[in-house]
Amino acid sequence: MDTESVDEFKLRLRQFADVRDWDQFHSPKNLSMALIAEAAELVEHFQWLTEAQSAQLSVEKLTAVAHEMADIQIYLIRMADKLDIDLLAAVDQKLVVNEQKYPVDKVRGNAKKYTDYD
Repeated sequence: MDTESVDEFKLRLRQFADVRDWDQFHSPKNLSMALIAEAAELVEHFQWLTEAQSAQLSVEKLTAVAHEMADIQIYLIRMADKLDIDLLAAVDQKLVVNEQKYPVDKVRGNAKKYTDYD
């Protein structure tokens, strides 16, 4: 399958919802709740695993994890569509903010939150 742009996925997801008459349920509130529920389902696959086990998933488990990640992405794209947010532009802007909050000379090799740096 060819890689599609976010805008192409946005249209496909909008059409998917429209033909099923689901748009009525896709408020930002409902989509954000669905997104967090899917994120919890993703976390369940890693619950109780060691760090090493979490990086060496079976083919079956990896497929299940990929499906949960896809569900999260679907709800995120759908929510961006409903709120008219350019998701890639938002990511780009957030990276700029994070580069300022986490300067390399202060954070390299350290996982502290930006508020915990001198």
